[in-house]
Amino acid sequence: MKHLTIENLPKHEAVPVLGEFLQLYYVRNSGAAFSIGSSMTWIFTIAMAVVVGIVVWKTLEVRSRLWATVLGLLLGGVLGNLTDRLLREPGFAVGHVVDMISMPWMMPAIFNVADIFIVSGMISVALLVVFGLRLDGTRERDHAQSADDATADGAEDAPASAGI
Repeated sequence: MKHLTIENLPKHEAVPVLGEFLQLYYVRNSGAAFSIGSSMTWIFTIAMAVVVGIVVWKTLEVRSRLWATVLGLLLGGVLGNLTDRLLREPGFAVGHVVDMISMPWMMPAIFNVADIFIVSGMISVALLVVFGLRLDGTRERDHAQSADDATADGAEDAPASAGI
């Protein structure tokens, strides 16, 4: 998508796809969302490299298809933008991310498919944690129940105290 954007879209001109609802608008972003931190591009590069490392490390524990999908979305999005940071102008580790999707009715931001994957992935991670689904596919409540059962079994097996 980024290659097609660079090759086919004019820079800084709206190209309507669905009128004002969806437009293509080619820009290069040195910062994060809404161009925040434009002068600190290298920090985003380091942060994304750390995220890639953590996601890859956590995938070693994944036994849940849902978690695998969510972490795959997140990893794909981060790698897409990290590649821009590492390989695009103005130079290594400070490259500008290619953005091209604009929905002016919703927000003033211009974003890309990788950003969609990152945001969707992070929201999904939060939901999986809130609903208690572990990386191994088990649920928190199952582990809590097992711990309660073990405690109850231990109390029943304890010897009665002498002298009563």
